Amino acid sequence: MTGRHNTISTDSNGAKKKIFAVASFGGHWIELLQIARGLEPFYDIIYCTTNDKCAQMIPGHELHSISDFSRSNMWRIPKSLSKLMGMMKRIRPEAVITTGAAPGLMAIIAAKLCGIKTIWVDSVANAEHLSGSGKVARYIANHVYTQWPDIADGKSIIYKGSIFG
Repeated sequence: MTGRHNTISTDSNGAKKKIFAVASFGGHWIELLQIARGLEPFYDIIYCTTNDKCAQMIPGHELHSISDFSRSNMWRIPKSLSKLMGMMKRIRPEAVITTGAAPGLMAIIAAKLCGIKTIWVDSVANAEHLSGSGKVARYIANHVYTQWPDIADGKSIIYKGSIFG
């Protein structure tokens, strides 16, 4: 995404404000890393994904894990939502950012229930329309971004560029 921060965002104690970055393992995770690494100089990034092996990709950063799920195993949603709400209450991030998929959507819902700002970045793989989770996030998240100009509507779905260039 284009645009740069130029100041470190701190809380009242002078500590960097926290961003909770959530994504499913795989392409969603890789996209999230592209975004979050640009924020690391300015915020304390705390990561959450569906695979503990991702810890080796983010040395020096806190990693939380949740179960992966999709429409085919929706019975996992209540437990994941509860776990994410607990994380939100403990971590108290300034914002939650996600590239999806379903676990990212649950993070957006948990954050909204806790009064935390939310950012959804739909995957670059969704070139013709928003993902299924993105279609729901559009009505929940504070900000929804697409990486394709033809999908943006200029109101609830914003295009600012692609994370890959």
